[in-house]
Amino acid sequence: MKAVKRYHISTGKIAIGLLLLILLLMILGGCSLFAGYDDEAYISENENLTVVGVSQLGSESGWRTANTESVQSVFTKQNGFFLIFNNARQKQENQIKAIRSFISQRVDYIVFAPVVESGWETVLIEAKEAGIPVILMDRGVNVADKSLYITCIGSDFVEEGEKAGRWLEADLEERGTADDEINIVILKGNQGASAQTGRSIGFSTIAGTHSNWNILDQEYGDFTSAKGKEVMESFLQKYPDIDVVVSQNDDMTFGALEAIRESGRTVGIDGDITIISFDAVQEALQMVAEGTINVDIECNPNQGEYIYEAIQMLESGEEPEKRYYVEEDVYTIDNVTEELLSQRTY
Repeated sequence: MKAVKRYHISTGKIAIGLLLLILLLMILGGCSLFAGYDDEAYISENENLTVVGVSQLGSESGWRTANTESVQSVFTKQNGFFLIFNNARQKQENQIKAIRSFISQRVDYIVFAPVVESGWETVLIEAKEAGIPVILMDRGVNVADKSLYITCIGSDFVEEGEKAGRWLEADLEERGTADDEINIVILKGNQGASAQTGRSIGFSTIAGTHSNWNILDQEYGDFTSAKGKEVMESFLQKYPDIDVVVSQNDDMTFGALEAIRESGRTVGIDGDITIISFDAVQEALQMVAEGTINVDIECNPNQGEYIYEAIQMLESGEEPEKRYYVEEDVYTIDNVTEELLSQRTY
């Protein structure tokens, strides 16, 4: 009988081998580091729970984090739900992949916040053919067949843009400069995103009624502070006489403010440049209270409860309305109070 060769394998090598095996299984199984428990065996053990697959577009801002938390807070086991969560990292292909994963796992409902408006027909048809209702969160999609989704819950972005325009009208009137030439630059969000297109349309509608409002330039700042600063630096180099900055979210505003300060210009109520922002997160509202940001148009991220109610309607056989808008406000130094700041959850 041949002698058996014995090999000594170190504990470290075993650990490395096990780690590589786990990573391989995660890849083969389609596991995402940003997903919740998406294992079919686990779901089968919780068949009494309503399974909801949520694809969030990313985590690009404090607003988005609050939006995610509002969803996670309602779709809990205590409320009778099993949540599968995916972070798309700002890429549409990641969201489409996540939705197809939800379909293959036979979830009860699909909820997603679209990165952009177009390019969803094929995957939504797949969800409809699988009999899985789809709910849009925060943003809308541009599809010919509206039956591909049940309802859309979020903000009226066009109205938000119009609110910004109407506020600027009133502010210029109050300052006695309504007839002066007003030079405006606009930091836009992600190209093709509902928030970007809606706010642009709304503000342009109001601006178009004022021949003395000069929109010098508008560029995409991608809803991030770093890009907002970069775009604002470019604006300041090209245009020495900027009167108003319209920034389509607070994170871009933070970057723009940094660029403006570094240029030696001043902002806010007593400054050279009027700042109009959107979202109204706590940090930005503090700047409103200090007079740094002139006005902040609220975009309410607390949409989880609305989605929960829509699903409850569907569970009871009712048909939700096609569109629900969350309640939102306009904040200036006059209505930002310490109580509001202390109660702000985002």
